[in-house]
Amino acid sequence: MKLEQLLEGVPFTLAQGSLDTEISDIIYDSRKAAPGLLFVCIVGTQRDSHEFAADCAAKGVSALVIQHDIDLTAVPGVTVVKVESSRYAMALMSANLFGNPSRKMTMIGVTGTKGKTTTTHMIKSVLEAAGRKVGMIGTNGIYYMGRHKETANTTPESYELQKTFREFLDAGCDTALMEVSSQGLMMDRVAGVHYDVGVFTNLSPDHIGPGEHKTFEEYRSWKGQLFKRCACQNSRPCRRAYDHNSLERKRQAAGRRNHAAVRGESCF
Repeated sequence: MKLEQLLEGVPFTLAQGSLDTEISDIIYDSRKAAPGLLFVCIVGTQRDSHEFAADCAAKGVSALVIQHDIDLTAVPGVTVVKVESSRYAMALMSANLFGNPSRKMTMIGVTGTKGKTTTTHMIKSVLEAAGRKVGMIGTNGIYYMGRHKETANTTPESYELQKTFREFLDAGCDTALMEVSSQGLMMDRVAGVHYDVGVFTNLSPDHIGPGEHKTFEEYRSWKGQLFKRCACQNSRPCRRAYDHNSLERKRQAAGRRNHAAVRGESCF
């Protein structure tokens, strides 16, 4: 795929090279560097992979995506694209690489502090009983069409996520059901994914500290981002929400998103 096609929808600046560069795959692990690949330099919580840009160039990668300036003389002959957020760019590029598979399935996202895994399994059972072919992603792994694979995170990194959506689609799935963590939202793992249905289970103080969320308010705000990604269809929730955090989710949904608030029992 041409780099220009891969970058569709991504705001960028071409620092050097050509958008006609052919890209065979995307990597964000410098140990996988090889000719024909695009290496995404990510600023992580432990390391900044911009440090490995020159090493990847020496191994023959065709292009680099950077978030901050690097010494271009150290990567001669390599196409370099600069973006505001390399994680966001990788999410959109991964979707383009795999043919934007999430646009071709019904997308259901489940978020909340507790109950995401139980709720997704329940939804999967109900939908399959109704004849839907469901692919599911969450804490217990990836399930689709009788297959199971482990996953490192509740919400996988964007490249793995889009690759999994492609596998779902190719296997005949018509619905993708997933747990959407606050970390997955904050780190742009689901950037570019638009959900048909958003489900909110509950919210309590958790995942607050170094490397996660600074405050409960920040944590709550990121949870609410799921509903801003939901399609503007039926705005009526499938269960009335009574607690403060559920009402906050309703406010963030701006009265025009599909969402569900689940308290104590399933609404499905």
